[in-house]
Amino acid sequence: MTLESIDHTPPPFFRQGASALSKVAFFGLLAVLLMVSDERFKITNPMRAALATAMTPLQWLVLQPLHAAGYVGSYFTSLQEARALAAQSEKKLTLDTLKQQKVEQLQLENDQLRKLLELRPRLPVSAQAVQVLYETPDPYSQRLVIDKGATNGITAGSPVIDGSGILGQVTRVYPWVSEITLLTDRDQSIPVMNTRTGERHVAFGNPGHVGGDLELRFVPPGADVQVGDLLTTSGIDGVYPAGLHVATISHIERRTDAAFARIQADPVAHKLGRHLLVLQQAKDLPPPPPDAPTKPQRGKKQSSGKEVLPRSDGNSNDNAGAPP
Repeated sequence: MTLESIDHTPPPFFRQGASALSKVAFFGLLAVLLMVSDERFKITNPMRAALATAMTPLQWLVLQPLHAAGYVGSYFTSLQEARALAAQSEKKLTLDTLKQQKVEQLQLENDQLRKLLELRPRLPVSAQAVQVLYETPDPYSQRLVIDKGATNGITAGSPVIDGSGILGQVTRVYPWVSEITLLTDRDQSIPVMNTRTGERHVAFGNPGHVGGDLELRFVPPGADVQVGDLLTTSGIDGVYPAGLHVATISHIERRTDAAFARIQADPVAHKLGRHLLVLQQAKDLPPPPPDAPTKPQRGKKQSSGKEVLPRSDGNSNDNAGAPP
């Protein structure tokens, strides 16, 4: 066998084929094509669904030890939290019961004093429970949407409260939902009264503060206002019933070169609650029943000096001594 007859080509095992750069370019283009096809035509969704279905039992089995450990730990933690919460709730219930008894006694005394002073009786305020659906995404306003509207009797301007105090006011009413504007909105204002001094002020919304607060404007620097004073509704606007909690004074800045003091107050209501009450406006309440006229007594003299004598038919005779 001569050397010329020997095949000098490398065996198939050592053949190089296409260059590495060509392979990278080919598979890169193939990957891009598959990604575009999957994004446009969702060709891999059936494959993913099949793989997810097949892997579900294995994933469940792998996660069981972790779930068991977490369940045991959460059981003891929840048990301790439940005991602490039960003790706290029992203590709060006792305090609330004591406060309720004091409130009932004060209410009774208040009614008796109002009768003695012949003042108009306080009108009952009706309320309707609502639930918050979501907060409006408008970054320039602070509003909540509730699940009741005009079909449920909600009217624009009605006050809204939570378990702590005034939260805001209904500003827009739709057939089945309504919008509540919070007190901290820049377009809201509410007349308030300092429970310690009895002075009346006007609180304006200040959304620029973190979380939003209220600002008392046009208050002289020498006014008797202290940090911690409780502000309640004064009731002079005909919208908010008197005596509802609004805010507490949190910051006071008095400057000699300013005509008014800068006073900030933190609202007592929390906008994170889900359940609220919509009150009826004070101006929409029915007028109180008129007082029953008192019958003139026998022998009572009028301002003219004449004596009022009753007739035989029960009517008084204003002209005493006149012939019948």
